[in-house]
Formats: sequence, C-alpha cells, structure tokens
Amino acid sequence: MPAPTPAPPDAAPADDARVLRALAVLEALASAGQPCTLSQLSVRLHIPKATLLRLIESLEARGYVMHLPDSRGHDRGIALGPRAAQFALATLGNNTFTRACRSVLRALADVLGETCNLTALDNDTVLYVERVETTEPLRLEMRPGMRVPLHCTASGKLFLSQMTILERNALLAQLTLKKMTHRTLTDPQLLAAELDRLGRRGVGIDNEEFVRGMVAVAVPVRAAADGHVLASLAVHAPTARATLDDLLKAVPQMKEAASRLAPLLHMNDA
Repeated sequence: MPAPTPAPPDAAPADDARVLRALAVLEALASAGQPCTLSQLSVRLHIPKATLLRLIESLEARGYVMHLPDSRGHDRGIALGPRAAQFALATLGNNTFTRACRSVLRALADVLGETCNLTALDNDTVLYVERVETTEPLRLEMRPGMRVPLHCTASGKLFLSQMTILERNALLAQLTLKKMTHRTLTDPQLLAAELDRLGRRGVGIDNEEFVRGMVAVAVPVRAAADGHVLASLAVHAPTARATLDDLLKAVPQMKEAASRLAPLLHMNDA
C-alpha cells in the first residue's frame, strides 16, 4: 500500500493565515461598532479586496457576518452576524470569566447597596454581559444577554460619548431616538450636546430616561495598553432610594472596580 503523499510544507501556515484573517475580520467589525464597507475593511486589515470578498462570503454563509440593508434596501455595510453574537455570549459565559466578573461586581454592589452591571456595545444596542442584583426588593429586573437602547441608558450614552464625532454621527444616523419616558432626549442636537458634556466628564448618566423612577451612572472599562473602551460598568437605582447625585458620588469606587475588570475583559478581547 503506497504511503500517503505528505502535505506541502507551507500548507499549515497557509491554513493558519486564513484562520487568522477570519478572526481579524471579526475583531475589526466588533471594534468598529457600526457596519463597515468592503473597502474600509480592506484598508484597515491590509487584505486585498478579492481575497477579503471570498472570506466575507464564507463567513456570511456560516452566519458570522451579514450585510445590513437600509430602509430602501440598499447595502449599508457588513456587520457581525447572529452566530458571532452567540459565540461571544458563550465566551463571556465561560465559568472562570463569569466568576471573576461577578466577584468584582458583588464587592461593588455590597459597598453601594445597588445593582451593578457589566455591559458591552453590540452594534447599535447595549448588551448586558453580567449583573449582580441588589438585595433590596425594589429593583429593575434585567438578565445577561438582554439588550437596551443606546440613546437613553447610562452605558449607551457612555459608549456614544467616547466615540469620535464621525463614528458617533454615523451610528446616531442609524438609530431611532424613541421616547421611553418624559426625560428621554430625542432631539439629535440636544443629545449630541449631552454626549459632548458626558465625554468630557468620562461618565454616562441616565436621569430617568430609560425607565421612569430609575437613575443610573456608568464608567468605562478601558484597555490598559491604549485606553480604548472595552465595556461599561454601570450602577442603577430607583429614585425612591437614591438620587442621580448619590450615584455620581460613587464614581471613584466604580472606577476602581472598572480597573479590576479591565484585565479580565482584555484576556477575552485579545
């Protein structure tokens, strides 16, 4: 029986390169926070368009990316698909990661006496990643995996305020600024001014803008290497128990907790 023909010596490196390119595409789309065109991805990743197109088609067939249409049916760009989101949630749901995050959130919740959340930017929504509830009976029921709007939540406004003006404007143009309460900012100019103020302060606030009777404050969880925002750490409370100013006084403790979360998230972000 003849011996099997050995694979060419460069086969494995070529396969590795294809896998790494696919991961690079997913990372680029995740960090962009908005749909990207083929040209934009090609420039950012230094991958020829023809090669990138074949890779995108393969990823799209498996549900890792998708083409988003606008209201007229035109292609708005390439974004992460449902399978990428499922994979991300499964990764974040890893027991070791979950226990470590919950430990940090639990310590902060014990000090503040209010619910603490770890959230991430997921395209044009805020994704709840992990959460530790207050022991108080009056609280807002949310679960990891749920999504909330950007324009009226503390975490969402934080993410928007930390973007460049071009990135923010492009994302805001896609959003429907739905009025959730009488305090929700639905005027684009007023919202932009608010985001500028929050960007300078380095926090996000929700002054009964998402749910009437609930206030929240968020701080960024930043990568140590370049300072980019990995996630948001937020605390919210009913106004019957705390004011927005009360929560703002907790920002130093929140920032300290965020600094302890950053290494955990950076391992998943790397």
